[in-house]
Amino acid sequence: MRPLSSDSSFSENQQRFAPSTSGPYEPELGEIPRSDLSDEDLEGVNKTGTTTVGLATDDGVVLATDMRASLGGRFISNKDVQKVEQIHPRAAITMAGSVGGAQSFIRSLRVESNLYETRRGKEMTINALATLAGNFLRGGPFFLVSPILGGVDQEGSHVYNIDAAGGVLADDYLATGSGMQLAYGVFEQDYTDDLSNAEGQQLAARAVKSAVERDTASGDGVFLAEITGEGVEITGHKDFEDVI
Repeated sequence: MRPLSSDSSFSENQQRFAPSTSGPYEPELGEIPRSDLSDEDLEGVNKTGTTTVGLATDDGVVLATDMRASLGGRFISNKDVQKVEQIHPRAAITMAGSVGGAQSFIRSLRVESNLYETRRGKEMTINALATLAGNFLRGGPFFLVSPILGGVDQEGSHVYNIDAAGGVLADDYLATGSGMQLAYGVFEQDYTDDLSNAEGQQLAARAVKSAVERDTASGDGVFLAEITGEGVEITGHKDFEDVI
């Protein structure tokens, strides 16, 4: 009669022959980078201060941001910061908050979106992209980031606010950053749900300009992203009159 295995041998055999929890194509996503930096460590970092806006139109989506980066909202560290980036064939995202955190967040989101599409052979929906962005902010090291995600897919035009805790909220128009109250005032008065993209760009630029007039952390021009079923086009303008 074969003797019974010791407890340690039995445990080793259990681990050896336990069914695998991963499939042949996993992991579906890469690992989210981690950081042990505290809030105190981040007090002196570059922040965009900022005003960023997004709105859905009949033709697609328009995102707009100012161009200023500052230290604590008191010292202008850069006057030509592009705070809106394409992350998907038909989607872009704005950045508000710490510059480093936003840049890292955008790079990670772009890479994971590409990985998802490479493995499945199809594009992510904008809703799935927004969910992924929320998961990143909820579990990752992207401090002080509050972006707006806008995109177009087969279901239509989408604008999402992704808050710093990972909350994902859709709306027809949104604003974030230190000048958001001023931008919302323009939207509340003039937004309608039948705007063309050209009209949407004018309205978004006016919303950012309103914030720039009073918010010292926002300024130096406007970047506009126009998103349609054909793709994403981003342009910068130092003079608001060029687009208003």
